[in-house]
Amino acid sequence: MHAITISEPGGPEALVWAEVPDPVPGEGEVLIDVVASAVNRADTLQRQGFYDPPPGTSPYPGLECSGRIAAIGPNVSGWNVGDEVCALLTGGGYAEKVAVPAGQLLPVPAGTDLVEAAGLPEVACTVWSNVFMIAHLRPGETLLVHGGGSGIGTMAIQLAKAVGARVAVTAGSQDKLRRCAELGADVLIDYREQDFVEELAKATDGHGADVILDIIGARYLARNIDALAVNGRLAVIGLMGGRKGELNLGALLAKRGAITATTLRARPVAEKAAIVAAVREHVWPLVESGRIRTVVDRQLPLPEAAEAHRTMESSSHVGKILLTR
Repeated sequence: MHAITISEPGGPEALVWAEVPDPVPGEGEVLIDVVASAVNRADTLQRQGFYDPPPGTSPYPGLECSGRIAAIGPNVSGWNVGDEVCALLTGGGYAEKVAVPAGQLLPVPAGTDLVEAAGLPEVACTVWSNVFMIAHLRPGETLLVHGGGSGIGTMAIQLAKAVGARVAVTAGSQDKLRRCAELGADVLIDYREQDFVEELAKATDGHGADVILDIIGARYLARNIDALAVNGRLAVIGLMGGRKGELNLGALLAKRGAITATTLRARPVAEKAAIVAAVREHVWPLVESGRIRTVVDRQLPLPEAAEAHRTMESSSHVGKILLTR
């Protein structure tokens, strides 16, 4: 088969479409003929040499895909060759075939195009696990989403609105904020021109955010604590603004706040299977009813992954960038 390989860490030009050995499904795994994959920030970090795949997993980038089951390994039940699926991956999505644990498979939601389904697993699992399973966002509460125009952000807006929460977003342009508003965002903050702590306080009569979904990390740490409501929960899922920050524990104590920081890729197979099962139970019905959709910015052929990475790193996109066979 062919896959996007990383010859050596570097810029987008480090991504090379090359012939590689076919994967073989192991115990509890299925083999997928990939129809589409999607680009995530983690892929750009892997390309730069900052986010190596866990030992024993595919060396190729790509944390989600859609396609059809081509073969089934030992001790797999409930799936058949030919089934159309999408999957949460530990890597290997930028390829013609990928082996994946059966617990990380999802059926393509009814009414969803097979290609567009490639953009669902990573964002749905990330948002559901952090905002709902860990931070326990409830109806009537306020969620602040940093990077509202991203794939994660567009999914978080829709899911939070679907459960009856109020949503505030930050984004870097009026066009992105307009797109967030179309998805249901209530409070729109241009982080280039406005202070999100001040704007959120105005919009909530000083209450703040009950839950914050943060992709920035260190640079926003102190201000996120300021923006939290009493009993608020900060979920850190990215480090675009740095790894090390100073935390005022007194401010966190005063808010009776909580901070969690998680990644999805390196979790044990059983944990990922539990998250995927929760997404299938809670999120898939919303997708099938039309209340949640994949927001797709553009589609590019898989061999043009370098151009997709350039688009991702320019932050000019809204929603998901898909790679198609």
